[in-house]
Amino acid sequence: FSRYGLGTSVLFIHSFTYLPCVAADVLLSVLSNFFSDETQFRNCIVWLEDQKIRHYKIEDRGNLRNIPSSEWPKAYQKYLQDVNCPFEVDERKEAVDWLLGLAVRYEYGDNVEKYKNCQPLAASSNSNKAMDPLVNLDSNSPDFKAGVTALSNILKIQRHDDYLVMLKAIRILIQERLSPEAIAKASNNREGVPVALDKHILGFDTGDATLNEAAQILRLLHIEELRELQTKINEAIVAVQAIIADPKTDHRLGKVGR
Repeated sequence: FSRYGLGTSVLFIHSFTYLPCVAADVLLSVLSNFFSDETQFRNCIVWLEDQKIRHYKIEDRGNLRNIPSSEWPKAYQKYLQDVNCPFEVDERKEAVDWLLGLAVRYEYGDNVEKYKNCQPLAASSNSNKAMDPLVNLDSNSPDFKAGVTALSNILKIQRHDDYLVMLKAIRILIQERLSPEAIAKASNNREGVPVALDKHILGFDTGDATLNEAAQILRLLHIEELRELQTKINEAIVAVQAIIADPKTDHRLGKVGR
């Protein structure tokens, strides 16, 4: 690799010899410095052609390998045309991205048996665990704090010192109350009937009238949820009974005596 002067970045590119499942956009991010450094960029193109793509015969790569030449852009343009690249010379990032994809495809095609069971980089021992999208957020960012505060004000959610806690509360509220399913369910609900709390015995006393009313409300809501659960259980029992309580008898299998 030192022959091309590409250093550690090309060593990373070379890793797709062993990990061809690496996404081209990951490799592209490593090559970001090549787009501003003309020499590095040209070295990268030559390396891809010499080591991975190999579209030209060795004796036909002279113009592309002549990196210091002022005619190199023309050789590069012809190279893009010869490999049927859909991007132009001035579209460097897109062209390199496309060439990397082509290189990975050829590398895989040459070693199908070796790479057919290759796992993507994202696969790991924890891949089956759902990743919390809030983990990578910068909770100290002023923009993040301002956005969470604005949302909490709109949704009338209690303020909290930890903005991630507030964001999780916003997510729960949206999932349970503002999702299409929740809205459809709410639109089908019957209008509530006023309930006189003083007619319902709480069964205990907290010593505070406001807390007693809150406890009564929670108890009534809990009873309502239990009724919904019982209704679903009854429906499940009826569905099972419809299957097992109507046996079909095959009289051809019956016989009299021994």
